[in-house]
Amino acid sequence: MRAIRFFMSSIFLHLRNVYENEYVFCMKMNFSEPKIYTGAVDISQWSTLSKKQQKESLGKDWYVYYSFRDPKTGKLKRQSQIKAGANRYKDKESRYHILKQMQKALAIVLREGFDPYQENASLIEYLENRLDPQKEKEPALETTLKQVPEQKIRTENVISIADAFSLVLETKERVLSEGSFPQFKSRIERFKKWLASEGFKLKEGIDQIDKKLVIRYLNSVLQSSSARNRNNTRTDLGSLFQTLEDNDVIQHNFVRKINVLRAIPTRHKSYTPELLETIDNHLSENDPVLRLFIQFICYNFLRPVEVCRLKIKDIDVTDKKLYLKAKNQPVKTKIIPDILLKEIPDLTEFDKNDFLFTVDGIGGVWFTSESNKRNFYTKRFKKVKDHFGLGGDYTMYSFRHTFITKLYRELAKNASPFEVKSKLKLITGHSSMKALEQYLRDIDAALPEDYSKLLE
Repeated sequence: MRAIRFFMSSIFLHLRNVYENEYVFCMKMNFSEPKIYTGAVDISQWSTLSKKQQKESLGKDWYVYYSFRDPKTGKLKRQSQIKAGANRYKDKESRYHILKQMQKALAIVLREGFDPYQENASLIEYLENRLDPQKEKEPALETTLKQVPEQKIRTENVISIADAFSLVLETKERVLSEGSFPQFKSRIERFKKWLASEGFKLKEGIDQIDKKLVIRYLNSVLQSSSARNRNNTRTDLGSLFQTLEDNDVIQHNFVRKINVLRAIPTRHKSYTPELLETIDNHLSENDPVLRLFIQFICYNFLRPVEVCRLKIKDIDVTDKKLYLKAKNQPVKTKIIPDILLKEIPDLTEFDKNDFLFTVDGIGGVWFTSESNKRNFYTKRFKKVKDHFGLGGDYTMYSFRHTFITKLYRELAKNASPFEVKSKLKLITGHSSMKALEQYLRDIDAALPEDYSKLLE
């Protein structure tokens, strides 16, 4: 692979400044811009693909392709694929790097005038002839490399830290939800401030940031906050550098090799049946809107932020269906159980695009972020907790844990564990059986029967 990179770098040293854009416009375009086929997937979205999708893509041949105008028909015709030995490599990074260099080299020689329809035309020979040391004004390859320092070759196309971060933020703003992007941006901005405090200038190349530097920053986050925040910061920085890798700005995302620290997860304490009844009676008399908000958590097993996303059009009382926009996923369809359906007020007079829950009550517009909406109802519930003297481990999220536990134990009375989890997965909406099993372990949903007799 080093030899291929060496060869490609040499091509650019000879050709990059020779041919200007007027070659493209002074003549009828006889060719299409070379493109890379990457196994029928969008390479910029590589990090979001499943392991299976990545494996299927790498199982196919990747190549550079282009079209050239056929002198007989006058129409653009697809030319032979150029694989450049890339498919010998089984990882995305190596394969894509080789083809990217070939794509750039091919674009240059096409603008120079290479014609695949000329007799005995060979692209590889053409490239080699451009490096012929006997040609006038074309120094030998060895001489050229001596004149250009290795560092210059390596950093020739490195963009600045500021430009790299701007590229990522522009990309992420389009793919992350309105609730996730502000948090991601905040962590990246804090990293930028830390870099400045360490003497780095944003106009410096992005290649100045390496694994050791990121580890230093993560250690500072750990010292000032918690292992959980440190791990979440690592995740966002990993996403930052993965986007740069996917856009061919850097070679490798080194953040993936930084370890994840063990962090004690936050526990949401379950409510007892007596406490549930007490809170429900209190809400019925004092805050029926908050009561309905919590019922969507209890009976449809939604997360608080998911309840905030609900619009009038998402509630189909006739067909008993609820349409949910989950985080970074397509719309999910869930049934509305009768126990919840009878609590939903008449929604026919509202605009279908109104939010179900707003700052003023049921139905209306609410121009703020999802996180602000969730925080609004969280603070609203805190008044209830303060009324009953409940601690911080009692949350609105606790209602979801409580009712999933209740449902699991009821199903377990008449079914095997596998049957219970199979039915429960359809109800809760967990993405996989493994995710559901981990969740059930975390909330201690499955408890043994009394084992006193075994100890007698």
